[in-house]
Amino acid sequence: MFHKEGYKIILISTFIMGIGIILIDKFITVNWLNKLLAITLLGFYIIILQFFRNPKRNTILNDHHIIAPVDGKVVVIEEVYEKEYFKDKRIQVSIFMSPLNVHVTRYPISGIINFSKFHPGKYLVAWHPKASEENERTTIVIENKTIGKILYRQVAGALAKRIVNYAKPTEKAIQGTDAGFIKFGSRADIFLPLDAKINVKLGDKVRGGEQKIATL
Repeated sequence: MFHKEGYKIILISTFIMGIGIILIDKFITVNWLNKLLAITLLGFYIIILQFFRNPKRNTILNDHHIIAPVDGKVVVIEEVYEKEYFKDKRIQVSIFMSPLNVHVTRYPISGIINFSKFHPGKYLVAWHPKASEENERTTIVIENKTIGKILYRQVAGALAKRIVNYAKPTEKAIQGTDAGFIKFGSRADIFLPLDAKINVKLGDKVRGGEQKIATL
């Protein structure tokens, strides 16, 4: 299954792939070069397809659990001052997505969306310490009665040139469902209350929509 954000790119890539194979077969007469170019073109096409894959995830709804919003590697777990919305100290958990990860963003909890804002910005590498504050990003806050409010950010990286955000204020978010998409590599930051029990450690690889990263 492919994500709807990739339909147009996949269609264009399929057309280019077909034309490319025809041209290579017609004009490249050197056998080894013909095969090399065809394999290279096929490789790029496969990368496009795998990037926009949208695998189904088995989300077990639980109001006490915060689940990973994205696939990737945990690169930050630290107490920070969140200055955009909460304006107090929070535990930040950041997950880095390589171009090989699934790039669907999923809601980490169920609840009402209180805040959703897009910020234009830079395209620093996603693991840069200032990426969360200076890169292009979206900030979303969800609230439910059990956990209260949590904030998560979709952060663009050096390769990511478009963030898609489905979260709209006053709408209801369902844990594990699609919340957006980040094209071509980035990270997600989650800001949790200080009393949250963190269930992951630095370097862990997590699965978005399924894996519990914290408990309240």
